Amino acid sequence: MTGYLAVFEHDNDGWSVYLPDLPGCVGTGTTRSEAQQEITAAVALHIEGLRSAGLPVPEPSAEAGEVIAA
Repeated sequence: MTGYLAVFEHDNDGWSVYLPDLPGCVGTGTTRSEAQQEITAAVALHIEGLRSAGLPVPEPSAEAGEVIAA
């Protein structure tokens, strides 16, 4: 299954996650689960904005990894 690869990072302040295929689309949280919820919502909003503006939605390039939106 091909989908957007989510890159999770952890530090003393909590978690952040971004998708290399969707620059500027990020999520953060005090827990990994919160960060995942944030990025899931951010992806939906980002894609909706692209479509509303008549812009192309980037194709997912991940072949493996954590798929959060397909």
